[in-house]
Amino acid sequence: MGTQNFLAIDIGNSWYKALASDNGMVSEYQLPNAIALFDTEFYEKPYDDEDVIFEENLIVEVKSQAVKDRREIFYVGKGAAKQKDVSLTSFNNQKVDEDRTYLLLFGLTAYHAALQKTDGLEIDYSIDQLAVSLPTTQYKERKSRLKERLIGTHTVIFHKVPGLPEPKELEVKLHIHDVIIGAEGACAYLGLTRDQETLGVKNEDLVKESKKGIIIGDLGGDSVDFVGIKDNKPVASVEGAPFGINQFLDHIIQKVSKNELYRFDSRAELEEKLAAGQSEWYVEPFAGVKKDISKYIIPQLKSMAIKYLEHFDRIRSSSREIKGAVRYIAVGGAAKLAQKQILEASVKWAERGRPIDLMFPEDMEKLNVLGLMILAKMNQIKKEKGNNHIVSVKG
Repeated sequence: MGTQNFLAIDIGNSWYKALASDNGMVSEYQLPNAIALFDTEFYEKPYDDEDVIFEENLIVEVKSQAVKDRREIFYVGKGAAKQKDVSLTSFNNQKVDEDRTYLLLFGLTAYHAALQKTDGLEIDYSIDQLAVSLPTTQYKERKSRLKERLIGTHTVIFHKVPGLPEPKELEVKLHIHDVIIGAEGACAYLGLTRDQETLGVKNEDLVKESKKGIIIGDLGGDSVDFVGIKDNKPVASVEGAPFGINQFLDHIIQKVSKNELYRFDSRAELEEKLAAGQSEWYVEPFAGVKKDISKYIIPQLKSMAIKYLEHFDRIRSSSREIKGAVRYIAVGGAAKLAQKQILEASVKWAERGRPIDLMFPEDMEKLNVLGLMILAKMNQIKKEKGNNHIVSVKG
């Protein structure tokens, strides 16, 4: 597999997290789930191209059968987050049916391709295996449709690319040969238990615990997906719930805007501040003026932590397939941000006589994308050698 290209993308409601392996060389990316219409008339040209970072100025036009409206041009990611008409995700968004999924996914993939091949204005980039995730609530019914829309050739045109001569356009043709879809949470289990290089089991203890039952709670932007693992396999009947960190981020943003006269560009900007730690929990509404915003953040994280544990308790009580589960695992960037508050809330839960002893694994915010990369490699082996037994979390 050393001469093949693999791409894993976790299409989250807050972030698109990607892991690429080109002939064994690994690259990582993280793009805010944000899009905005681009209008040449209102484009603010910087004084110098050196002032522009390509990643923060991704302006894409996507020509693909997967996209309904192929005439519009969009900002995607960090550039979109700074626009006044930015479009963020809403509750119960249907990823397979929305253009934003493909604008962001192809835009991120083409950006990676452009970084690999810097010697031309027209790039062809082939992907042997693309692995992407869907929430458990959408996985069963929509995975086939998503796969059909992703396989094939898709053209991405980058506009206003810094460092290029006029018309400052770069065309990337993406050739996607095969696709596998993974369920969020189940992919995290793969990331926890399998080695990235050998694909063999690296956590025997966790696999043994799966005989009695494991519950993984994947806390994301707009949903919390619970996957039950039994005998090293996902239990598909454990579904997600419309609850995530975005509603709490929005509340913090509103409070800070009203009381401190500071407006965050996006949820992504606030999340990056939260991830940096409490020493960075301040804003500067005016030059030289610092305002502590921890008083808006901590109550929201505490509230989210309590509700997250309530969902865990509901799932373990209501699902027959994983009754008697011996391990509960927290997964997702949102769970990592609120780890302290979740642990504090779990103490109170134990005092009530209903302990929820959570495991917070290393790289918990990246486990889904790590599992997707393993899934892509396993699927390639299955394709080449016919080892049908090798993929235990398949799409």
